[in-house]
Amino acid sequence: MDHARPLEEAAEAEPNAVAAERLTFFGDAVIAIAITLLALELPVPGALTTHGVLDQISEERGDYIAFLISFVVIGAHWGGHHRVFRHVDRTRGPLTLLTLGWLLMQILTPFVTKVLSADGAFEFRFILYASVQALAGLLFMLMVRQVQAHALYRPGTPPDLFRRAYVGQGALALGFLLSIAAVFAVGDRAYNFWFGVPVAVAVVRRIVRKRREASAARQAEPT
Repeated sequence: MDHARPLEEAAEAEPNAVAAERLTFFGDAVIAIAITLLALELPVPGALTTHGVLDQISEERGDYIAFLISFVVIGAHWGGHHRVFRHVDRTRGPLTLLTLGWLLMQILTPFVTKVLSADGAFEFRFILYASVQALAGLLFMLMVRQVQAHALYRPGTPPDLFRRAYVGQGALALGFLLSIAAVFAVGDRAYNFWFGVPVAVAVVRRIVRKRREASAARQAEPT
């Protein structure tokens, strides 16, 4: 019976690994669809002259700026997902359900991008967009927590992978949450939180890492 247990565990591990791989591929496919939908929503200039086309692009620049913002945001969400889930080889518990919730936020992004670039009711439009992105970040951190808590990752996974995922996606979610709190006070300057907070966190992380490396190098020097 003891000899049969490793064989049973190996038999269970293979389909579980396939399920984890399919879940990752499905996430990549949905992200690709979300980005495609973003591009499909862009207004197409209908003027017949170069000057007319440029005028129309200038008039619709809000749509193009919103597209670029959402492209960067979706890219940031996908980047965090890619860094973590390439090491995942099993699924368990609510990981699949959390992943579906996270993907729902990605698919909603083209819609809330269109809402954001429309006229009027700026605060509502801004908060709707920021709420979707903040929720996406929070759901992703719950996904990472499931992977970490149930050891759903391959041997040899970088030991600091989960810490970096929490910090990176946490900074993204924090930027959107702070912008929601600030929009009524500072208006459209609340956009600055969306990129300012993640950039500031990245700079601080880089400074801290360099100081640690310098300290480790000093300790390694012969006395």
